[in-house]
Parts: sequence; structure tokens; C-alpha cells
Amino acid sequence: MLHLRVYGHADSLTGIGGDLEDRGAARNVAVAPGVRAGYVLLSAEVFAESADAVLELLVRSGVAQEDIKLARIDEIGPIKPGRTAGSLIWADVLGQARANSRPVARYLVFLVAAGVIAGFGVIEASGILIVGAMAVSPDLLPITAACVGLASRRGRLVLRALATLAIGMGAACLAAGVLSKCLGLLGVLPPGFVVGEAVVAGLTTINVSTVGVALAAGVAGMLALETRASAAVGVGISITTIPAAAYLGVAAGVGEASKALGALAVLGTNVAVLVAAGTLTLVVQRWLAADGNAVRLRRVLRSGS
Repeated sequence: MLHLRVYGHADSLTGIGGDLEDRGAARNVAVAPGVRAGYVLLSAEVFAESADAVLELLVRSGVAQEDIKLARIDEIGPIKPGRTAGSLIWADVLGQARANSRPVARYLVFLVAAGVIAGFGVIEASGILIVGAMAVSPDLLPITAACVGLASRRGRLVLRALATLAIGMGAACLAAGVLSKCLGLLGVLPPGFVVGEAVVAGLTTINVSTVGVALAAGVAGMLALETRASAAVGVGISITTIPAAAYLGVAAGVGEASKALGALAVLGTNVAVLVAAGTLTLVVQRWLAADGNAVRLRRVLRSGS
């Protein structure tokens, strides 16, 4: 459920409130007079699957977007057929994407930390360390933002998200490279150290598993928007990014150019497949999100315009 609060003209909002409740898009609708004459405050509990249609109705009725407030309600109670708590709300998804497409300092710190941990994992051939780095990495955020931008045809959002992802992956690569270089200068790495491939095999060559894993991870990443499982699914996304980024950094740090270029090709392929799979999944999700109530409400809007 979502809690809706709208401030606007009484003539339009009073009629809208009754229409929403009559058509099953909302419940507990209340209209209270505002301080200004002729203005009212409309509040209601909106069903998630009807949220986008409700927002469309309000905007088309002349309500300013800044006067519309929509927040999630966590409730405990019986699950009613047709009312899915995890329904995809496009306005919510787009807002998250805009926030996740910006390279904030905390995002970069997490990726540097992930690069260092994964770098140690590559050097010591430790799968545990590499998995730990995947759990730390927040690269799911700009990847899903890029998918949202492509699905909604917002070019600036796509470019901003991909730039944020590139900055983050560059930071992880640089962290792993500096780590390997420093360990070499300190004598921790043995002379003639060669990057092993026992634990991280496949990070220098593109094959069927490279594409298959990235496809599955891209689908899972976008489904996380609906199930709120981003933290867990983020580890799956990072399978295709952080190990390759760390391997690239370590290989470059010890002077193995051919392996570094191979890892770069794998990383680029993984990101491309992730974004393609995620975008397709989001398009399908968006198409399936509207159930009978939301579809009927949209038809009423179009017929009444």
C-alpha cells in the first residue's frame, strides 16, 4: 500500500477522491479543507498496482507534481488476492534510478574497498575474499539506473548512470592495481609473481558462461526492484563485475598486459549483457505491472479526455 497526500483545488480533488475509491484504486479516501479558500488536502491509501494511473490522473487534472506526496506503507494483515505488495511502481523506480545514477562519495568508497578485497582474493587465489568483495560492491545501483533510463528512453539518465559505473569500476581497478604494486615494492609478492587463474578462471576469455551468467544476473538485478531483494541480488550482479575489475587491476599492476586486456574485454562484455538483460526484464515488468484495476482506470482517463 501507498499513502497519498495531495494539495490542490477543491473542485478537482473532491471528484477525484470519490472516483478513485469507486474504481478500487484506493481506500480510506479523505478530503480536508486547507488554509487557503478553495483548496483541500486529499489523503488516501493507494493500491500499489494502481499508483502510476493515479499519478497520471492527478497530473492531468492540473495538480502540480510538487503538491503530490506518495510514500510506502508497511502493513501487517491478510494478503488479498490481486493486491501484490511488491508491485512495480514506475514513479518510484524512476526516482530511485535518478538517485542511483550519481557518483556519491560513499559509492566510490565502497567500490575502492571492494577492489582492495577482491585484489587480495586474486593475489591469494581466495574465493572467499572475492565473494566478500562482491557483497561490499554497490555496482548494482548504476547498472539498474542505466536499465531504467533505456526502458524509459531517458538518454541523460543512461549516460549519467554509465559514467557513474565507469568511475566506480575504474576506482576498483585502480585500487587493486595500486595494491598489487605496493605489495610488490614491499617484497610481499615473490619475484616473478604471475597472476593465477585457478579460482578466477574465465576472467580473461569470453565464452558461453560469460554471457550466460551476465544474462541471468541482469534479469535478477531488475527483478530485485520488485521484490526489494537488492542487497542479496547485488552479490549476484557483482559476480560479473568485481572479480574481472580486480583481476584487471592486479594484472596491470604486475605488468601482465595480455591478461589485463582480456579481463577488460570480459568486464565490458559483462556490463553490456547485464544492461541489455536488465532493460528487457524491466520492459516486461512494466508491461505486466498493470492489473485489471489499473488498466480500467487508464481507459477511463483516456475516454474522459
